[in-house]
Amino acid sequence: MGADVLKNVNAMPAPTWHRLDMNETTIELPEGLESAAQISVEAADELAGEADAFDAAVAGLQAKVDAARAEAPADTRAILRAVEPDVDPANLDIPALSRYEHKAVREEMANNVAEAFECGMGAEATAWLAEQAGEAERIVFAPAAGKQGTATVHLTGVDGSANVAAIDVVAAPGATFDLTVALDSPEAGTGVVGVQLRVFAGENAHVNITSVHTLDEQWTALDNTGIVCDEGAFVTVRHRMLGAGKSYTGLATDLRGDVSRVDVDTRYLAANIDVRDFNYVVRHRGRKTQCNIDANGALMGQSKKVLRGTIDLVRGCKGAEGTERETVLLVDEQVENKTIPVILCDEDDVAGNHGATIGHVAADQLFYLKCRGLSQEAAEGLFATATLEETALTIADETVRAGVARLAERLSIPYQEVED
Repeated sequence: MGADVLKNVNAMPAPTWHRLDMNETTIELPEGLESAAQISVEAADELAGEADAFDAAVAGLQAKVDAARAEAPADTRAILRAVEPDVDPANLDIPALSRYEHKAVREEMANNVAEAFECGMGAEATAWLAEQAGEAERIVFAPAAGKQGTATVHLTGVDGSANVAAIDVVAAPGATFDLTVALDSPEAGTGVVGVQLRVFAGENAHVNITSVHTLDEQWTALDNTGIVCDEGAFVTVRHRMLGAGKSYTGLATDLRGDVSRVDVDTRYLAANIDVRDFNYVVRHRGRKTQCNIDANGALMGQSKKVLRGTIDLVRGCKGAEGTERETVLLVDEQVENKTIPVILCDEDDVAGNHGATIGHVAADQLFYLKCRGLSQEAAEGLFATATLEETALTIADETVRAGVARLAERLSIPYQEVED
């Protein structure tokens, strides 16, 4: 079996200039990969769900969407005629649409939850991950209405293999569920470790997702997530992308229900010639929906990082608010950083905010630390230490903490192991 090449991965919904080389990425996977299934699941038996639970939940939401649309007044906007095959280009009352706008209008007209569902890494990567995981091996968590549940999934690197887990989370109305996914490589080797995650958060459900990468530099990590939120649902996502020679992370969220919300908190480290590639897409479709995307990271050596963040304020999401922020510490001069915050808007009475802070330690902070005997290198190293310690302190999992300690030792980052 030859090498697999995944194209159009982590693609931005609305591309920018191609010469900037930021719209998407291509992943060249190691040759001769075999499928593996070295996965450990820690969860109560009552959390196990049916194989079709995700599709059934989406179908239930679709019924609500269709009922609401049937009661709405007819939409006579000219833009809807622009996607008709026999549109007259001489009719100046009908706007010309870009490829992205054409696709967006068709999705709006269809109003189909299942067809609009997406994962952040894109269709090709999603299909490859699903094939490696095997549909029969899908892990389904389905916390019952009003109940609480916790689960942990560990994936370890298997030399010469692709070890991938396909996971569904279907939270019933009012349920609270915490999921931790840990990608680690305690043994030497090369290969791919990945997770394909689908999340459905029912009415007023609260789902917390934590994903931690502590892989060594010979490994490739693929972390692909798609989320659908019903009315009043709240999903929090914590990404701790600390290890792996190449790490690709994609997350797409459909805030379909009114007053639904997603918060994404990302921390990352990259050293030597590591690659970190992110794509976050949040579609605001419900009214008064909210999203917050916060990313903080440190780049060392000759590492490279791309973060694409798109907030899409779709027509009908009145009162919605989206915010994305990133802080990047450039520890060394040879690192390469690309940050692409994008806000797409087709609705009034909404708010979209974005900002980024990129550079070295501020001069006043550096002066303060130097006065206390720290060199510039040691001062900037404190930020890497803080990222590792924050992960170990907030995730009470011994496997994760062991992976963090091993990573700190490999990168020569000062680190004090955390004990309960």
